[in-house]
Amino acid sequence: MKCIKCGTDNKLKDRTAWRGRCLRCGHPFVFEPTAMRDFKITDPLFSKAIADISVNDTLFFTPRQLFYLLDQRSRLRISNGLNVPAYIFINIFWGFLFGFAAAILSELNVFIFGMLAVNIVLLLLTFSDIRSSKYLYQERQNFARSLQIWGGIVTINGLISSLLLNSSMQFLCSSAFGLLSIFLGSLKVPKITKEVIITYSLFQDWINKWTEINSSIAKMLPSPRDTNENAAINPDVSAYSFDRVVVCDRAEIAQFLIANKFHFENNCAVLSVTGYPQNIFDTTMQMLRRNPDLKVYALHDCSPRGIGLVNHLRTSHNWFPDNSTIIIDIGLLPRQIMVAGSNMFVLNSESSARDARELPSGIRQDFSSEELQWLESGNYVELESFSPQKIIQILNLGIAGSRDLDSDDSGLILVGDAGSSIYVVDSFG
Repeated sequence: MKCIKCGTDNKLKDRTAWRGRCLRCGHPFVFEPTAMRDFKITDPLFSKAIADISVNDTLFFTPRQLFYLLDQRSRLRISNGLNVPAYIFINIFWGFLFGFAAAILSELNVFIFGMLAVNIVLLLLTFSDIRSSKYLYQERQNFARSLQIWGGIVTINGLISSLLLNSSMQFLCSSAFGLLSIFLGSLKVPKITKEVIITYSLFQDWINKWTEINSSIAKMLPSPRDTNENAAINPDVSAYSFDRVVVCDRAEIAQFLIANKFHFENNCAVLSVTGYPQNIFDTTMQMLRRNPDLKVYALHDCSPRGIGLVNHLRTSHNWFPDNSTIIIDIGLLPRQIMVAGSNMFVLNSESSARDARELPSGIRQDFSSEELQWLESGNYVELESFSPQKIIQILNLGIAGSRDLDSDDSGLILVGDAGSSIYVVDSFG
């Protein structure tokens, strides 16, 4: 493992001899991959994840955005599914054992049925991996191809060996297994949504240990902190009004956008529905209400609380109860996740399922039965599972598409009745 300070490659014996420090510069290593049972996180991998999520220290990010990226990188390193070389090795190993037993008992069927049982177990394990959310879609496609190839090998081998051994049983078993393996491997590989495979508490331990040794992570945002004191704003500035406002369902997302100066680059206000940032919230709302042509962009998690954001903005007297105010729902929405398939991390909890079942009719009416069923199953997706670049890019596209709401290329869909002024983005990137 290379030292992130001097670049020296330290072998395990070097790290052991130097008690977890670099043999050249003495800098401590945070991770020891050989001592990690489920994940092989190294200092260079962790350092690169920080550089990638921040685009080489040019973008601020939330801790959960780094958490999801590390989960993705860890996932790429757990590919221990069965493949053709593994099949061959296992068959050779068990072939000798069953062949030896068959020779002693003078029973060829011991060998045939023993090898059939071994291969059925391999087939079931591989088919389970093809349907497992633990693996990426491409990996599961590789497992499916392995089944097809192995099925062909077994069929051909069974035909040849049955002729040499003059065994119809060998031919029937090999043919049946080979055709079944080819058939199962040819089935469409489902685009199962991803699930997290590391725990957030473990991630917090990694962060604490990393910052203890390598100091703080420059672009990682702390928990949003606020003050109830109103900031002094120049009267000339407060007389101005924005044409756009991005309203987030959580303060963490609003903080993330403000830290990356999204409001400056797009000449818009950024607020959270919880009232962040408190010190300028009231003044900003006064400025927004002055503009009759205001456009509101809702950005939220795909959760029962998140999808209720637009309804809250429309019905709450503290926000924009005037039906003429245009509200664009950027996402996340269940329909966007269903389109994206395996490209998104999907979490699940009983509390989310309970909240979904308790959604009021005013919110439920805007969603299809499939979307409501998905939510009521306890599924939800966090906005922070997307990288900083992706969120900013999608928000920029949503704002650009809303310049001409009647255009077929806007990517926006009008929801509600004919007099509605609420739009949704048809896909989240």
